[in-house]
Amino acid sequence: MKNLLLIPFFLLVLKLNAQSLKGSRLPNLPDSIYSGKQGKFHVQGVAVDQAKGYVYFSFTDRLVKMDLDGNMIGSVTGFAGHLGDLDIADDGRIYGSLEYKSDAIGKGISKSLGIQNQHENGFYIAIFDGARISRPNMNAEKEDLLRTVYLKEAVNDYEAEVKIENETRPHRFACSGIDGIAFAPAPGSSMLDKKYLYVAYGIYGDTARTDNDHQVLLQYDISNWNKYGKQLSQDRLHHSGPKKPLEKYFVKTGNSRYGIQNLAYDSHTGNLFAAVYPGTKSQFPNYELFVIDMHQNAGDEQISSGEQQIKVKTLPLLQSGQKDSATGIRGWHFKWGATGLCPLGDGSFYISHHSKDKEGQEQTTIYKYIWVGDEISAFILLD
Repeated sequence: MKNLLLIPFFLLVLKLNAQSLKGSRLPNLPDSIYSGKQGKFHVQGVAVDQAKGYVYFSFTDRLVKMDLDGNMIGSVTGFAGHLGDLDIADDGRIYGSLEYKSDAIGKGISKSLGIQNQHENGFYIAIFDGARISRPNMNAEKEDLLRTVYLKEAVNDYEAEVKIENETRPHRFACSGIDGIAFAPAPGSSMLDKKYLYVAYGIYGDTARTDNDHQVLLQYDISNWNKYGKQLSQDRLHHSGPKKPLEKYFVKTGNSRYGIQNLAYDSHTGNLFAAVYPGTKSQFPNYELFVIDMHQNAGDEQISSGEQQIKVKTLPLLQSGQKDSATGIRGWHFKWGATGLCPLGDGSFYISHHSKDKEGQEQTTIYKYIWVGDEISAFILLD
């Protein structure tokens, strides 16, 4: 009983500490930034270029560039696919996941845009030159703004079929495509070491199968990717990209609806943060936020793929946060983050609070939070 009485006091101390840090943490960054109304599709990700003073938002069919005061600088529009999570490479270019597929998501996007559905499946990394985004509604295909790199591994898993209890089911590992992306060092290496691109699978929230309880991360070395990058052509999808990833990692979290929505590397803690839409399998805790411990080396494990057992590389979750007694899985119930999670390098994050107005216009405000990461709280809002 005494410990329960201490919890409100503990939370008050955390909030006071967060407020005391307000003046000392990245004073050039505002406590919040509003995106403005951006159409019928919700925000998917956010990335902040602190060196140049810009923020980038992905709103599914467009990339929006603003200054830190919330003024529109430019946008890239015309995407007939799903532009997802964002991150910024060391060279300043903006990377985003981009997928074209004929499932319910793909058909929904096509219907909303009033275009014919693309029948070919294609998963890409879109690489934007932010310096060329100078006005609203620049065309993604017709202007020299971005290059795309094809991810064959993700397409192979999406199109594969597996046998589960003598029934053929689509999509190996229940892969629904790609979404979360981040640049981070290799597992177990120094935070100052070379960074690689990590791309997270979307995972279908199918409660009738047992091979979709891991998150899947593909790791790529992008140092030679200039040879792969091609201009976007949505009528004729190209296949220029690496034959396979450098590594493929699995993280046991229990199933989550459409996998990792936002993946973010925090240089302050040295860990990968993964925000998801919670799953519905009752045997799992169904957290909304997981932290992958990148200080440890990858392990080896046998997991199921249909009726087969395969050997894979696994990454551990951070041994912090709320712990589910039945599964041992750790994470947090945290409402925000799946539509935007951006570490700022000093223990603070911008986190998206998305909403829709009465006319159906999607928008978001990103707010500054302080990472706490204890057994009670994931973040404390800096206000």
